[in-house]
Amino acid sequence: MPRDKDAFDTIRPLDFRSPDEVLDEDKMYTVFEIARLLQGLDAEADLDYDTEDVLLSWAIPWVMVNADDLSFADPMADDDPGFYGLR
Repeated sequence: MPRDKDAFDTIRPLDFRSPDEVLDEDKMYTVFEIARLLQGLDAEADLDYDTEDVLLSWAIPWVMVNADDLSFADPMADDDPGFYGLR
């Protein structure tokens, strides 16, 4: 349900960091690792399923919006995720 803006103490602008601010140029990351990095967490941080699901809802659009700056590597196995890095 929508809420009035005055119901919130703080409203901030929605700013996404650029890929070069998030990713190391010599590494490739899964979307799960990118999701953690976007939140300032360690790429290997242990998260519960529900938290990881929420973080992915931010990371997937970020990858799509920044596709021109990213490269892609195939998964290591058929049931593994692919990897993304700086172009």
